[in-house]
Amino acid sequence: MKNIVLLGATGSIGVQTSDIIEANPSEFNLYAMAFGTRIDVAKPIIECLKPSIVVVKDDLVKEQLIHQIDGNISIYSGLDALNELVTQPDVDLVVNALLGSVGLKPTLAAIRAQKQIAFANKETLVTAGHLVKAEADRYGVDLLPVDSEHAAIHQCLRGESPSEIKRMVITASGGSFRDYTRDELVGVTKEDALKHPNWSMGAKITIDSATMMNKGLEVIEAHWLFDVPYAQIDVLMHKESVIHSMVEFVDQNVMAQLGTPDMRIPIQYALTYPDRTTYNLSSGLDLTSFGTLHFQDLSFDRFPCLDMAYQAGREGGSMPTVLNAANEEAVQLFLNDQIDFLGIEKAIYDELAEHQRIESPNLDTILEIDQETRKRVRRRH
Repeated sequence: MKNIVLLGATGSIGVQTSDIIEANPSEFNLYAMAFGTRIDVAKPIIECLKPSIVVVKDDLVKEQLIHQIDGNISIYSGLDALNELVTQPDVDLVVNALLGSVGLKPTLAAIRAQKQIAFANKETLVTAGHLVKAEADRYGVDLLPVDSEHAAIHQCLRGESPSEIKRMVITASGGSFRDYTRDELVGVTKEDALKHPNWSMGAKITIDSATMMNKGLEVIEAHWLFDVPYAQIDVLMHKESVIHSMVEFVDQNVMAQLGTPDMRIPIQYALTYPDRTTYNLSSGLDLTSFGTLHFQDLSFDRFPCLDMAYQAGREGGSMPTVLNAANEEAVQLFLNDQIDFLGIEKAIYDELAEHQRIESPNLDTILEIDQETRKRVRRRH
């Protein structure tokens, strides 16, 4: 029985993680969970899985929640409580499904407490990959990837020597506008952008998929997770979302991981690792239903956000922090109808162009750059 702390419990990954815990009551116990403000989503999870501890965004949400749930549950609020939660001695596994760079501090706290981490919060590795990787190596903590692409790579590398890797290939569905030209992107609506052709995800990641920034963030995440140079990480369009990623080795053998587009499968893989458990929440992969799988190169001219992510990753230092912060704020502005779709990439480009790179920023510097970038993006719009 693993005692699990679920951070970001009311997001898409969080809810699907609770599905896995509920489906495997003899293997997992939801020891604690954390969420922001969505009590309507959190309440059914609390009532079903009965965590001992719940952490929420602030005291207002805490007071509202207290009056809506029964049972002996300890409720806390704020980021300090979140950071303390992951260090509790009874915790076996921390699932970090927080959205954005807010996941950085609890990730570092969990690593220093030597907790195993199932990682769905790619923004933390993008923002401060050098710090997170150094701490994980220092404390001997495995970062188990939850993203389907990185879970695929993780599985392809089981038992393999890192020195024998030639390249990694991350696949991309292409998002909502994958068949649009640049001219056709002018004036596209928020509603259209949120209609992902394959996956059911939260709003932010769905927009990132449409701009292809999601793949850019995944490239940076793969660099840190698997210690592979950017020159050895490629991205291919694969509209069917059957092959989630591939690894090519120096002898030209290629290993690929296939599966249905169901995020609960890589979530369960991370929760049960190094073992595997029967999965019954959806049907298995039927290749005859696809018939043909398609692949094509991705153009940086068509998807400049992917190009900017590669550039920021290669430059390193504080550049990925700026990339991530500018993207998060720009996506929110788009979702709030304050900028148009193409305005997202312009906002990111402007911030990267003006930023004076810092070689090896510490945690305080990273957090300061993150906040300053966000403020500038908001001021511009």
